[in-house]
Amino acid sequence: MACGFYSMSHGSVPPKLGLTSADSFIDYNSRDLFYDILERKKMPSKKRRRKEERPKIHPKNKYSDNPPDFALLASLYPTFKPFVFYTREGRPRIDWTDFNATRELTRVLLLHDHNLHWWIPDGQLCPTVPNRSNYIHWIEDLLSSHIIPRDNSNGDNVRGFDIGTGANCIYPLLGASLLGWSFVASDMTDVAIEWAERNVKNNPNISELIEIRKVKCSQNTLSFEGLSGESSYSEEREGLPSSSLDMPASEDKSYNGPAILVDVVRDGETFDFCMCNPPFFESFEEAGLNPKTSCGGTYEEMVCAGGEKAFITRIIEDSVVLKQSFRWYTSMVGRKVNLKFLVSKLREVGVTVVKTTEFVQGKTCRWGLAWSFVPPAMKIVTPHVTEKKILSFMLEGIQRQFGAIHVLQSVESFFLAGGASCKLNASSFVVDITASANHCNALLNNDVKHIDEVASCSNVQEAPSNLCFRILVFQQIPGTLLVKGSLQHRDSALSGLFSSIVQQLEASLRQKFCKEKTGTNYI
Repeated sequence: MACGFYSMSHGSVPPKLGLTSADSFIDYNSRDLFYDILERKKMPSKKRRRKEERPKIHPKNKYSDNPPDFALLASLYPTFKPFVFYTREGRPRIDWTDFNATRELTRVLLLHDHNLHWWIPDGQLCPTVPNRSNYIHWIEDLLSSHIIPRDNSNGDNVRGFDIGTGANCIYPLLGASLLGWSFVASDMTDVAIEWAERNVKNNPNISELIEIRKVKCSQNTLSFEGLSGESSYSEEREGLPSSSLDMPASEDKSYNGPAILVDVVRDGETFDFCMCNPPFFESFEEAGLNPKTSCGGTYEEMVCAGGEKAFITRIIEDSVVLKQSFRWYTSMVGRKVNLKFLVSKLREVGVTVVKTTEFVQGKTCRWGLAWSFVPPAMKIVTPHVTEKKILSFMLEGIQRQFGAIHVLQSVESFFLAGGASCKLNASSFVVDITASANHCNALLNNDVKHIDEVASCSNVQEAPSNLCFRILVFQQIPGTLLVKGSLQHRDSALSGLFSSIVQQLEASLRQKFCKEKTGTNYI
């Protein structure tokens, strides 16, 4: 994924690859609509705002300030030199339609920058190093944020589970070499297991940290389900054209393939996280829509009945069974429309925390989805997962008998039911909220009271330790409202809970006012 990042030579401007905070929940369309209507004169142009707010490569990523230098790599590694050519401007490039070129590039990057010895046979999925590092560092942020408490029974040791590691075994190799994490890496095909084990054994300094575990396939398993996969990629875009990311979701299909977590995770095992590049596609024809790339990928790695939507839904179902066996469950998501469905699914099963991030390469986006069943802790988060100051979401399909004032009153009731202090201004459609740590905990755990029981809580005083924010409701078009949350004191110790509380509010309002209850409109 995001292989185009490699095409940048030393001295050229890094492309727009990267990672937002783990708590990015703003819908860009909603945000732009709000600013265009209300603050057009105050704000810079839309293009400037978008350019300034585009996700960046993770600051801990080895390639954040030093993109791969093709010319240097060609001079140091003779096996890579034949694949490098130069443009009229003198910039080194490789032919992205040549699988051998992309594989050799990944090999030399892993060796040069990570001291990892690596190889995969022809046709297997060839991963990208910078983007894989982004996923690793995002999980590192989640683990270090203390959004949820950690079980100290394993000391400082971090243990992960890579679902569908593939022959490349890239995540365990990077996680172990960069951060010293231990992994269980699963897959179902003989080729994937054989080469993953080879890649581990060829790196004896970390081999004891990685266990390769084969998934048993029952006789009822259909041959087209895969355990790992992703799309092809190019120097400008990855996999499917950007327009395809907004294609309508296909008809619902259930996953019928091999075990994913349940029956693979052993009794009594616990992990800090799981991670997954799911099979993005429902057919091999769909997976091959980008003719400009050749990064391999077997049928099992790239295709699954129901695509990523069905596959990740099964991970969610498994997580309901395993609950707190994992601190964090995570997965890559390829289509925004599927991310909205999956977030809604997570709310249905009662997770305590949901986090998302965005990985951007050129004109193509991929998303990270994380969730947990561990009750959140009331601690300040690290800078890389600090909440955004302004969050917004759209309420569409509002029933005719309801208007903005009804939604505004429901916002007030929602927070009063959690014990927070509320001040409603009907003329400006604003509710100002002040919530203590106990109030935040009640809201996040749905521990609400009847309004008549909490009327006395409306005089909670603002204090540095309280969470203070404002909710505004705006009419867009008939049947559509924009709800905006604005954090008043970002330095509060509770600011890390802001987006989670906005999530709970959005779910409550959608359930009460909207005809369609399965989707969400913020990312």
